[in-house]
Amino acid sequence: MSAEIPQPGFGTSRHEGETCVESVVRALEAGYRHVDTAQMYDNEAEVGEALARADVDREEVFLATKVHHGNLGYDDVLETTKESLERLGVDAVDLLYVHWPMDAYEPEETLPAFDEVRDRGLTRHVGVSNFTVPLLEEALERLESPIVAHQIEVNPWLQQDELVSVGRKHEITTVGYSPLIRGEVMEIPELLELAEKYDATPAQVVMGWFAGREDVVAIPKATGDHVEENLAGHELELDAEDVELIESLDRGERLIDPDDAAWNR
Repeated sequence: MSAEIPQPGFGTSRHEGETCVESVVRALEAGYRHVDTAQMYDNEAEVGEALARADVDREEVFLATKVHHGNLGYDDVLETTKESLERLGVDAVDLLYVHWPMDAYEPEETLPAFDEVRDRGLTRHVGVSNFTVPLLEEALERLESPIVAHQIEVNPWLQQDELVSVGRKHEITTVGYSPLIRGEVMEIPELLELAEKYDATPAQVVMGWFAGREDVVAIPKATGDHVEENLAGHELELDAEDVELIESLDRGERLIDPDDAAWNR
């Protein structure tokens, strides 16, 4: 069973305190309907407060969180998922991810726990994050639940074509974090030129590029006016030659690259 994952989503990594609450409220009231958080971000309570405060029904919001790599033992998955739901103030999330396949991650123990969490109705869907192709294929074999999403870093400098293609083959939506390279897109000459052409910002150009990609959902994070700016960029339609220009920027360069990440082992 596939999931309709609203795009773009709103990322909350490194958002803290009242700034996090206000940004998520602003995003929801601007029109975002997909909010992404994680146990690792230590802001699930703030996201939950924003959900309660925003003038948007819970049923309209696709809410995702991720289980910390230290909590991936069978019992820990079940216990910490319940704790996440308490912090978020919800009975269930729409999507629960394995955040990083490292530390306590053991496929034969972790993945059945995700099936159990779904069977208990604590999440509607399950996903994985930061997997390699072999790890993704192993998870597909071991999980009874469909993998509806694979969250990885995707941006003009790291386009991840192989993982996106494998995901598409298995009807897995790729969810791209750090889509704006933490602001670096504002300094890329080619994107500056395209921004002038479209009377937009470089960030909006990138969001327009994501809007035209098949089965890839961007989850930019933002504060202030950038919340609405990014959302508006998703409506931008780029000419084919400009899409090709952005595709030419791929250089396989990671922004997020832990030493113990799966691709470094």
